[in-house]
Amino acid sequence: MKALVLSGGTGSRLRPITYTSAKQLVPVANKPVLFYGLESLAEAGITEVGMIVGDTAAEIEEAVGDGSKFGLDVTYIPQERPLGLAHAVLIARDFLGDDDFVMYLGDNFIVGGIRSLVEEFRVTRPDAQILLTRVPDPRAFGVAELDADGRVVGLEEKPEHPKSDLALVGVYLFTPAVHEAVRAIRPSWRGELEITHALQHLIDHRAEVRSTVIRGYWKDTGNIGDMLEVNRTVLESVARRIDGEVDDASETVGRVVVEEGARIVNSRIVGPAVIGAGTVVADSYIGPFTSVAENCRITDSELEFSIVLRDSSIDGVGRIESSLIGRHVEVTPAAGTPSAHRLVLGDHSKVQIRS
Repeated sequence: MKALVLSGGTGSRLRPITYTSAKQLVPVANKPVLFYGLESLAEAGITEVGMIVGDTAAEIEEAVGDGSKFGLDVTYIPQERPLGLAHAVLIARDFLGDDDFVMYLGDNFIVGGIRSLVEEFRVTRPDAQILLTRVPDPRAFGVAELDADGRVVGLEEKPEHPKSDLALVGVYLFTPAVHEAVRAIRPSWRGELEITHALQHLIDHRAEVRSTVIRGYWKDTGNIGDMLEVNRTVLESVARRIDGEVDDASETVGRVVVEEGARIVNSRIVGPAVIGAGTVVADSYIGPFTSVAENCRITDSELEFSIVLRDSSIDGVGRIESSLIGRHVEVTPAAGTPSAHRLVLGDHSKVQIRS
């Protein structure tokens, strides 16, 4: 069995961060979200991975390399522009050959991985198997309709009037039967070859399409709020580890990770939180569910429920919360602040905040 990992796309809902960085490489608990998916594939016993890449191909290739650090053998498949999930299957035909495969969206996050799902598919081997989860507003997703026996009878992409609350999760399992389906469909009103249309083609031609409703945690990390929630979820499972320096005037409470080379000076860190290598936190408070990446400097500030990317500095700005701050950002005070700030800052930003 092979895997097809989608790592293209523009990441428009994560702008301005994704103007200068691939959305799949935005870190969750200081590790790119894409890496969690690659680790899940390796854990499931899949080693051959085709990676669909677009405008951010160079950055993805630099981060993933040949895949060996994950126990994988990665082949890069360029996509001129994002034309739909079914289009990704279409252009990967030579790589996939006649093997069964998992298609995994690189910005999706599933707690617990997919090993059991892959094992089940290998045994039962329907033509396709989809993962579903109940969502409060299915209009933003592909939506499945099931009959009384739980069989998939219909699929729609981002419907105006959804027939169920069952959204497709970004992991699909296919036999080679899907290749005829992606060749048979036509672009949707969005100008894309929709995987829901390919699945519907299989259903209409009496192929076996099974579904599994997952009840564990799943997120599409395509927007700021979901990214912060995934960060919270991952941090809840971290174990306390202090490899860096914490001076006698500082306090670390609960599940706090201080990486080697980091320094905590006259500060209070309340976990779960991760402080990256080479980062200095001085005269500051870092609250729960916060990830600060490597080589940052946090001085005379408060930070909670936030993600700070590498090489950024926050100096004397009071309290920041629920924020995603990019790489090489400088946040400094100006005059008269509110009690808290909420920021979404792209890489290389410079922001002045009243204090």
